Amino acid sequence: MARKNRWGLEEDEDEAQDAPAEPCWLCERPLGEVVEWHHPVPKSRGGRGKVAIHPICHQTIHAQFTNAQLGRMGEDLAAIRGDEAVAKFLDWIADKPADFHVRTDKPGGRRR
Repeated sequence: MARKNRWGLEEDEDEAQDAPAEPCWLCERPLGEVVEWHHPVPKSRGGRGKVAIHPICHQTIHAQFTNAQLGRMGEDLAAIRGDEAVAKFLDWIADKPADFHVRTDKPGGRRR
């Protein structure tokens, strides 16, 4: 059965669990109350695996990379972290609390 998350989007109940014990896949900070699930290889590219991630980290990944780029990178976390904009984001977010969140714009100031 599906339920609505805080943004009004439906999600499966098995995805709306308490925060996993592991840290965020991207920034490695502890996860807070709100956890999203990211497919390192997008479902549109055949990906099935999911990782727990902060909403702000999830938005940063999708603001920086297309699904085609993510599909080519696969689960190569070093390649994602090695991107200049993502590295700058990781330095900035490192000391923020787990549930910290601000709007993430696409490169060049374009809004979604």
